[in-house]
Amino acid sequence: MKLKQSFKMAVSAISSNKMRSFLTMLGIIIGVLSVTLLISIVQGGTGSILDSMEDLGGDQIIVTVTDRHKKLTYSELNELSGADGINQVSPYLSGNGIAKAAGNSTDISITGVTPVYQDVQGFDLELGRNFTDLDLENRLDVCIVGTGVAMDLFGTTNVCGSSIRISGIDYQIIGVLEEDDTAMMGSDNSSVYLPLTNAQRLLKQTAITTFYITAADENNLSEAQDAIDHYLLQKFGSDDSYTIINMSNIMDMMNTVLDTLSIMLAGIAAISLLVGGIGIMNIMLVSVTERTKEIGIRKAIGAQRSDITVQFMIESVLISLIGGIIGMVISQLVLSILNVLFTDYHFAISLPVGALALGFSIGVGLIFGIYPANKAAKLKPINALRFE
Repeated sequence: MKLKQSFKMAVSAISSNKMRSFLTMLGIIIGVLSVTLLISIVQGGTGSILDSMEDLGGDQIIVTVTDRHKKLTYSELNELSGADGINQVSPYLSGNGIAKAAGNSTDISITGVTPVYQDVQGFDLELGRNFTDLDLENRLDVCIVGTGVAMDLFGTTNVCGSSIRISGIDYQIIGVLEEDDTAMMGSDNSSVYLPLTNAQRLLKQTAITTFYITAADENNLSEAQDAIDHYLLQKFGSDDSYTIINMSNIMDMMNTVLDTLSIMLAGIAAISLLVGGIGIMNIMLVSVTERTKEIGIRKAIGAQRSDITVQFMIESVLISLIGGIIGMVISQLVLSILNVLFTDYHFAISLPVGALALGFSIGVGLIFGIYPANKAAKLKPINALRFE
């Protein structure tokens, strides 16, 4: 019953001085807003970055031969396909050129691949078909083009069966890639894919310097990485001749870095909450001074020291809690606006972040409410009643 009465009195004290109560809450509002906003933005950005890395091949191993004097042929690379832990091996060649057709020309990036490249890298076709083993074995002059190349040369993407000329050789288009809307460097829109054997002849590159590996078990890439390392070490005699990049390790490292960044930003934003707590303590001390007579009357009619302490502590925590809730509401509104402006990202206050922010704000109210509450509880009734 006493607790209920103390709660009512605390609510009454807050509502009777609305402007002062709001200004007291302002520090907590800004603090909670800062904490939830910064962490939510980092988490939203993290999710988008990791999704992009997954699209690039989160379960892949990328191998690059760095020593120019070391050669690795397509046939030698096929030996890796049956190694322990390895599922697919996808060699890759790249270069630049100019494509011509229908009186038009455009700059293109040329990529030589094998049929498994589609599965390994995950590119999708809007029209047509993928390469086959026959295309590679017979060195057929066929190609797959990006939508940008098709539009620049023919003004339409419905170009399967048409031909384009690259370095004096005519290539029949057998497929058109889906439009890449990333609008970034490396977009597939300006790419032309050729069978690897054709690309080797066109680009005058017989050696394979880059290839992708997918593991038989995507949850354990280490076995596949060990198999690659063992094979290349035996072939080249030194691990300085090549680099192996495990995308899973990079994603783990990214997670660690972004988690650390979140903690740092939360710590910086938490300073605002501490400043808000000091504001609560100052206003509560003013409130104790203003309500000295009220405290004296309560003590004179039987209120215990603990009753006064609880009343002022509840008042401090309520101010802090209401400020925290307002801060979270404003934060969610800001994040909703960001979601509209940046559609590639998804920003939202996660449950752990919301709970942390509210818990911290309540803790601030408790800690900074102790001194004013204790000061009010220590007042002697006779002195409090005489206070002017």
